Amino acid sequence: MSGKSKHTEQTTALLLEVANRMAGCVTLDEALHTLVDLATTYLDCERATIFIHDKQKGELYSRVAQGDLTREIRILDHSGVAGWVFRHNEELIVHDAYVDERFNQKVDQHTGFTTKNILCTPLRTVRGEILGVCQALNKHKGRFTKRDLALFTAMSQQAALACQSRMVLEEMNKAREQELAFMEVVSELQGEIKLGRLLQKVISNITHMLEAERSTLFINDPKSNELYTEIGEGLGKVSIRLPNHLGIAGTVFTSGETVNIPHAYADLRFNASFDKQTGFFTRSMLCTPVRNKFGTVIGVTQVLNKKGGPFTEEDEARLVAFTSQIAMSLENAKLFDDVQALKNYNESMLHSMSNGVITFNEEGEVVTCNGAGCRLLELNDESLIVKKPATELFTGKNKWLAAKVLKVQNCADNTFSESVMDANLDFGKETKAVNVTLLPLLSEKQERIGSMVVFEDISSEKRMKSTMSRYMDADLADKLLKEDSEKLGGVNSLATVLFSDIRSFTTLTEELGAEGTVSLLNEYFTMMVECVQAEGGMLDKFIGDATMALFGAPFAHEDDADRALRAAIKMMTGIRTFNEMRMAKGYMAVEHGVGLNTDLIVTGNIGSPKRMDYTAIGDGVNLASRIESLCKQYGAHILLSEFTLKALKATYRTRFVDKVVVKGKSEPVGVYEVLDYHTEESFPHALEVLGFFNAGMEYYLAQEWEKAIGQFNEALKANPNDVASTLYIDRCGHFQANPPPTDWQGVWVMTSK
Repeated sequence: MSGKSKHTEQTTALLLEVANRMAGCVTLDEALHTLVDLATTYLDCERATIFIHDKQKGELYSRVAQGDLTREIRILDHSGVAGWVFRHNEELIVHDAYVDERFNQKVDQHTGFTTKNILCTPLRTVRGEILGVCQALNKHKGRFTKRDLALFTAMSQQAALACQSRMVLEEMNKAREQELAFMEVVSELQGEIKLGRLLQKVISNITHMLEAERSTLFINDPKSNELYTEIGEGLGKVSIRLPNHLGIAGTVFTSGETVNIPHAYADLRFNASFDKQTGFFTRSMLCTPVRNKFGTVIGVTQVLNKKGGPFTEEDEARLVAFTSQIAMSLENAKLFDDVQALKNYNESMLHSMSNGVITFNEEGEVVTCNGAGCRLLELNDESLIVKKPATELFTGKNKWLAAKVLKVQNCADNTFSESVMDANLDFGKETKAVNVTLLPLLSEKQERIGSMVVFEDISSEKRMKSTMSRYMDADLADKLLKEDSEKLGGVNSLATVLFSDIRSFTTLTEELGAEGTVSLLNEYFTMMVECVQAEGGMLDKFIGDATMALFGAPFAHEDDADRALRAAIKMMTGIRTFNEMRMAKGYMAVEHGVGLNTDLIVTGNIGSPKRMDYTAIGDGVNLASRIESLCKQYGAHILLSEFTLKALKATYRTRFVDKVVVKGKSEPVGVYEVLDYHTEESFPHALEVLGFFNAGMEYYLAQEWEKAIGQFNEALKANPNDVASTLYIDRCGHFQANPPPTDWQGVWVMTSK
């Protein structure tokens, strides 16, 4: 037998073995593995690989067994030597892989394998249809020959038909599995009624079904004309809303047409801002409308980044079929969600009400009781009174309310209602003041379905009004309670602050003892508060033996400065009468000083959650206190700042006594004494004294010390008890010995409070 005949016989035997072994393969993986074994054996090489072509993805893939698992290796169908053979439909021998430019060296770098030579042939049927590529690597002895190539080509052609039939069978099984999985998913989703869980399941299944990275299902909100979702695969739980006519999703919603974009950034409709916000990079996009049973578009499904390439026509068809199946479930879930949201809103609104609300059914039994109602009734849970008749709920002193409920319940007039203002109800150990309103409950058809009782608890308001009346006029307290709560919050107010204080209080306490001191303070403070309230002011606080009052907060008047000064004058005239009574009994007279300042102050509730006071703070308050403390130094009883003097609308008898920088401040302020409360006995020859004193102040400010001393001495002749004139005589003497700086402006710096 010739060598050629022998080779032909061997080839025939090999092809017969290929046919027999391939015929015994049940699956595509078995057929590919068998062909690889035969190729490595008969071609005497290190490795062999069979690549199958994936038309949809434009890839060549091979399946490699790793233990009990099978892993797919995929390359583009135009990449490397295998890609070249597939594209050109030609056999190829490569004797030196690293010299051939078609060889992809990165594969060796990734796997650690060294490719020396390659034998590659198309996997094609007898009809010439190319199914893939067969590749053998590294001949053990020598190089691959043309005979090897012919043998490899014959083997692959012999196996192609078996591979093709297994591929068809595998695709059929895959399609069947997908169909069963599809129906199973649809069946599961149709039973889901909660919108959030439905959306989560839908997008999860879409992402898995289409082998994508992310997906989102947008629902149209017809009220706002927006597409919205709260769940997106790969986004976490985020809320997204966008106009239903913008972007690719908006285009699909308005047009009702599916959009398949292989390269998102090349499409002008794509909004890249979402990628910038999330750090995600969108490559490909498939977007399809969701229609209800009437064909109306109710939303949009958007799928991003198909793994392995762009979305295919098959992906489009599967997505359209899937969304059409779940559209009804989506509408039902959305309707349920809307109803649930409305129910939650109504319940939340009911329970957040400050008024107590109890509803009764047609039989007069309790149906619901909100949180405020439970607190009013001193209940921990509304279930304790549900189904209880009104006659059992309201008993004893509250029996009258049960009668009212039954009256509204049984009245033939569906519009009949009753109101009881400032009524008393006994719950537990406490009697509460309430306003009660009783109303019928009507259905949409205006049929009676029960009744409702609304309680407004005014107990705290009554207590507050009683308490506030101690600090301010009762009418002012009533007005404050009717105003917005902002009045009790932090607000800026232009107000006049009044500070009053008892002089030589320590000496008084030593004389009177503890009990006498308390009695004195109670009488004194009663008089002070009456003077403040008589002028519409508000008592802020008592500070030891001192009083702080506000004029202009919480409510302003056009003449708040005048009101404060009139209150101070009333205090002085009241103290005069008070002292006359004390001295008649042999007690010490009470010396009293008042300081006034007008400025912007901050008023509001200040304190801790356990203890709060409505008070005022700010530099304007501090300055009023400092001015009051100056009274003793100038022998004055009422001092006011230049700011209060400027705010006065009426004319008063005043004199400028100093320009001082008080303790803790850097800017000087003018201080004035008010003399209107004086009598001829308490301040004799007042007009003469004021004339001499004012002239003396002009010489003093001009640094003409001798002339100033002369005028102050004249003032003392008219009133030997004028402390301010004596003070300035001493100051002039001081400056004669210690001249002030050339830029002196008459400012005196106080070193103590």
